[in-house]
Amino acid sequence: MQETYYCYYDSPIGKLLLAGSKTHLSLLRFPQGKMSQQPEANWIYTLKSFDLCRRQLDEYFSGKRKMFDIPIQIVAAEFSMRVLQRVAKIPYGTTCSYSDIAQQLQNPAAVRAVAMANARNNLPIIIPCHRVIGKNGSLTGFGGGLEIKQALLDHEKEHCYGICVR
Repeated sequence: MQETYYCYYDSPIGKLLLAGSKTHLSLLRFPQGKMSQQPEANWIYTLKSFDLCRRQLDEYFSGKRKMFDIPIQIVAAEFSMRVLQRVAKIPYGTTCSYSDIAQQLQNPAAVRAVAMANARNNLPIIIPCHRVIGKNGSLTGFGGGLEIKQALLDHEKEHCYGICVR
C-alpha cells in the first residue's frame, strides 16, 4: 500500500490541503465547502514532497503562473478522465460551460455527466474546474463554495493583462 503524504498551503482563499505520494499530487482540498477534508490518521506530514506545487501555487496567486506543470496522479473512469483533460485545457482567464465540454467530447447529451465528472475533480485550481460555468453564464456548484469560485475567476481576470482570449 502506497503511503500518503500531506501538507497545508496558506493561500489568499484560505488554507489548502495538499496530498499525494512523494512525487505526485493527487488531492487539493479547500478549507470549507463540500470539498473540505482533513488528513487521514495514517497520512504523513511533509513539506518537501510538495515544494514544487507550493512554489507554483505561489506563482499562480501572485499572477505570474497561468498553467501548472507539476506531476499529478488522477484516478478516474475513462469519461471523467476525458472531461478533466478538457477542463485542464481551458485557458487562464476564460470560462466555458458544461455544455461546451459535452460538445467538445462529441456527446452533447452528456451535460450532467460532464458536471458530475467536474464535481469529482480532486485537483481543483490545478485542473481549473472553477473555469466551468453554466450555459447562461451563471456560476454553478463548486467544491470550495461559489465565493471561492468567484474569487478565483476574479483573480485570473485581474492578472490576465490582455493576453486572455474571451
